[in-house]
Amino acid sequence: MADPQGFLKYRERELPERRPVPVRIMDWKEVYEAQPVDQLQRQASRCMDCGIPFCHSGCPLGNLIPEWNDLAWKGDWREAIERLHATNNFPEFTGRLCPAPCETACVLGINQPAVTIKQIEVTTIEKAFEQQRVDPQPPDRLSGKTVAVIGSGPAGLAAAQQLTRAGHTVAVYERADAPGGLLRYGIPEFKMEKAVVERRIRQMEAEGTRFRCNVEVGTELTGTELMRRFDAVVLAMGATVRRDLPVPGRDAGGILQAMDFLPPPTG
Repeated sequence: MADPQGFLKYRERELPERRPVPVRIMDWKEVYEAQPVDQLQRQASRCMDCGIPFCHSGCPLGNLIPEWNDLAWKGDWREAIERLHATNNFPEFTGRLCPAPCETACVLGINQPAVTIKQIEVTTIEKAFEQQRVDPQPPDRLSGKTVAVIGSGPAGLAAAQQLTRAGHTVAVYERADAPGGLLRYGIPEFKMEKAVVERRIRQMEAEGTRFRCNVEVGTELTGTELMRRFDAVVLAMGATVRRDLPVPGRDAGGILQAMDFLPPPTG
């Protein structure tokens, strides 16, 4: 486990500093500064390696959180990213965007602020990219089977990556002009810069995943055609239907849907 006395020595959460407002208003880049590694490792040392780690059940992916907390505390970033990638294809996405139910489930949170799990996660993957440990993993041999993945959001990308690494020939179909789904067209730049998505797409292309953009399945390409061309089809479409709220004033002038403003204008 991490430092057995860590949660007694360090009782408060430490998070990265926000970039100064005069600097932030000059661009659309992410809000937070990089966190000093020693500060992050202090936070990792607070993990108690609980007998029943409720953070596991709190995490929808079942991330092995106490394991990579311990490795981050020790500074073993090589092994930490291996344990993180064991359950999570894209920790650079979840480490930035996930609402962190793992932290809500953290046992330490009973009488102290929870461990900063999400920040440890994103730092681990960024360390791995910095140290060039996130290499393409093309399959040793091809299965001869072909798979179409419809939709290039996080679910479609994860399915495509796993299928490609298993040796299948995978084509990802996306109706927009670039892959990523809401990661690209629904997440503001200050939450996650598009370069983060591009970086992972390049890795997937190097592994052999093919991307077919500007193709709307169901109109330009029918389901029957897909079934004829491919051995299997994965449906991973996102929901672009806006969630409206029946609240007083909703129909007043100037009340607009945010979804209309997230994608960049195309005209």
